[in-house]
Amino acid sequence: MAGKFELYTDNAGEFRFRLKAGNGENILASEGYKQKASAKNGIESVKKNAGEDTRYERKETAAGKHMFNLKATNGQVIGTSQSYASASGRDNGIEAVKKNAPTAVVEDQTG
Repeated sequence: MAGKFELYTDNAGEFRFRLKAGNGENILASEGYKQKASAKNGIESVKKNAGEDTRYERKETAAGKHMFNLKATNGQVIGTSQSYASASGRDNGIEAVKKNAPTAVVEDQTG
């Protein structure tokens, strides 16, 4: 199964998206957007920037976990990963985004 973007509304009524790998695991999540069109633009930005290694900001959390942000060309964060126990887990997450995002279909769950 290929990766997919899920476009949904959160409890605050904002539009968000998450990228899921073929196995159904969440590999990237967005911030909240006021407009659905803005969230869709965010998805397109992820697709466009996912293959560019320099767009990934690799970080360590205060708790010693590892995570990453995907940034657009303007430096704005367009997606954030979960926390990983190891740097290699985080790097595998980045590779999963690179592999899945460019061709992922968008499943609109906003009804």
